[in-house]
Amino acid sequence: MSGNQALNVNTNTQNGKHVDIAITVRGSDWYWTVCAVMTCATFAFIGLGLTKPRTHRLFHYITAAITMVAAIAYFSMASNLGWTPIDVEFRRANPIVHGVNREIFYVRYIDWFITTPLLLLDLLLTAAMPTPTLMFVILVDEIMVVTGLVGALVKSSYKWGYFCFGCVALAYIVYNLAWDARKHARVLGEDVGRAFLYCGALTTFLWILYPIAWGLCEGGNIISPDSEAVFYGILDLFAKPVFGALLIWGHRGIEPSRLGIEIRDYTGDDHAIRDEKHHKEGRGTNGTNGVDDTTGVSTGVSGTSGVDATNGHHHAQPGTQTV
Repeated sequence: MSGNQALNVNTNTQNGKHVDIAITVRGSDWYWTVCAVMTCATFAFIGLGLTKPRTHRLFHYITAAITMVAAIAYFSMASNLGWTPIDVEFRRANPIVHGVNREIFYVRYIDWFITTPLLLLDLLLTAAMPTPTLMFVILVDEIMVVTGLVGALVKSSYKWGYFCFGCVALAYIVYNLAWDARKHARVLGEDVGRAFLYCGALTTFLWILYPIAWGLCEGGNIISPDSEAVFYGILDLFAKPVFGALLIWGHRGIEPSRLGIEIRDYTGDDHAIRDEKHHKEGRGTNGTNGVDDTTGVSTGVSGTSGVDATNGHHHAQPGTQTV
């Protein structure tokens, strides 16, 4: 037995219910192709990260995580898994979308629930946006994904209410990317502004197309699941591996410290490592063992130096150096 047997092994029946409108072998083959691209991109991003110091790999790892999760999601869809049959609101006469229920891949939304916040994290960290803004934009993004999923699982016209909630959330995200974050990035330098502009513009354009795909697929039952696979697959390929390659290329000469990102890396000879080891072994605690709380470096003040915990004055004892 040769060829793609996914649909023969994992049939179009879930929980005893058969689905009428589902992917064919061609749709499964396309999902396998996207899965392969996502997998290769993951290894490429990790490999590129290994050529950098560990303190400079943040964006490589975030981007690799995006394509890694997407690869697993596309593996599931290519295997004809991660879906449930949902009755359609609009029954069409067209044979390719004719039937009572349609295959809805909920695993796609699990992918988006994990990866879209990471995409925004890539962008908003590049723009050095304030942490409260970053967290709120990511929360709004999660609302957008969840409302899309709930709407896809609703068979009545009420699904369009969830669709509207998701569109409002998307509009807020687009505003932040196109206005606030863009201004922040531009202030940080021409190279930072350019990197954000390219990646942010690509993301904004692609994300606006996702609601259109939703309306044609899960919402309106207008195009077939195979066409749905191609539509979403192309969007995801540009939104994840192409975006990731563009982002990493844009960051090639940007120091993380310029974005307000301070990442410390330690070697075995660092004072902070030794002091932390002593702390765990019960040899003293910060504030009484001569370790500067702000730097983590020993100041030479011993635990018996006579520091008054109430007034912060040093009372030198014989044989003790005060700093």
